[in-house]
Amino acid sequence: MSTDLLHKELSDLIINAFYTVYNALGYGFLEKVYQNALFTELNNKGLYCEKQKPIQVYYDQKIVGEYFADIIVEDSIILELKAAESLMDEHEVQLVNYLKATEIEVGLLLNFGKKPSFKRKIFTNNFKTNL
Repeated sequence: MSTDLLHKELSDLIINAFYTVYNALGYGFLEKVYQNALFTELNNKGLYCEKQKPIQVYYDQKIVGEYFADIIVEDSIILELKAAESLMDEHEVQLVNYLKATEIEVGLLLNFGKKPSFKRKIFTNNFKTNL
């Protein structure tokens, strides 16, 4: 399987839910509002989701940090939500770093800005199973 197609059907369901929420709420709410609405929409679609799940970052087999994933869907895709004017490079880097710290290989960066937008990121390597 090509990595650019990894979890494509699930990604499509999530993106559809993203636009459903955006079309209902529009622009201008805080990220937390969109997170709660998207979490509800994904659950309504029958998907298993966890929000604000703690993820630990390791270095030299020691915990050196922790972050909280906005939403993890089906233990397969990390969602990083933004309510920004536009997506920035640092938003993408943040998501890729989240992928590096987990065994999850696909991430979606979803922006509930003036104009809705998303980016799909993939990070895979042979060391993932050693985390």
